[in-house]
Amino acid sequence: MTDSSNIMIETRELKQEVASREGTLAILKGIDLAIHKGESVAIVGVSGSGKSTLLGMLAGLDRPSGGSVWLGGREITALDEEQRALLRGELVGFVFQNFQLLPSLTALENVMLPLEVKSVDRPQERAMEWLRRVGLDGRETHYPMQLSGGEQQRVAVARAFASEAPILFADEPTGNLDTRTGEKIADLLFELNQERQTTLVLVTHDTKLASRCQRQLEMEDGQLTEVPPAKTAHSTAEQVRV
Repeated sequence: MTDSSNIMIETRELKQEVASREGTLAILKGIDLAIHKGESVAIVGVSGSGKSTLLGMLAGLDRPSGGSVWLGGREITALDEEQRALLRGELVGFVFQNFQLLPSLTALENVMLPLEVKSVDRPQERAMEWLRRVGLDGRETHYPMQLSGGEQQRVAVARAFASEAPILFADEPTGNLDTRTGEKIADLLFELNQERQTTLVLVTHDTKLASRCQRQLEMEDGQLTEVPPAKTAHSTAEQVRV
């Protein structure tokens, strides 16, 4: 039986539908999912399959058409926008594919901002430490427009890590990085996952990165299926059900 007391992320009949010229398009079709504390989970699938949509729903960034999402035992889909933002600030770190850095703030200030909102002690010291860990010491006073795409991604990673949130979502966290830097960021992801029992959920096309996770889930035709650990050409994915 599933140990519900240890579930950090849960969805129940999660649906997302959008209107199109051809009619209603179902992006997510009643997904049931449970992810436990400290698990590392990769969501894989072809472009346009709904991976990033699902990630946004899990993080409470978007509202579903139907069903519910639970984070840390609280139903985030039952909260209003302000309440969801407060819960995200408490529980969630997020690495966005398009960085989401504030252009008017330096790299250091971008990393410090969520720490200051949470009234974390010595926010500048912690932000600098994480910028060093992602290899950006010496670039802390640069603005996003002065940084390369890879450097901006590293700032985004440092910002997510610095909050030390119990849940970390990452949308293509190594997608804009060179191989060496991508491996370094991946190592940090899994170090945080193991050292602090951070629940890690990432969307990726990188099969090597996905293989490092404890579980792989595949999005296809609006459904989420569990990929067996030793999947072969003849094996079939099993439907995820709590």
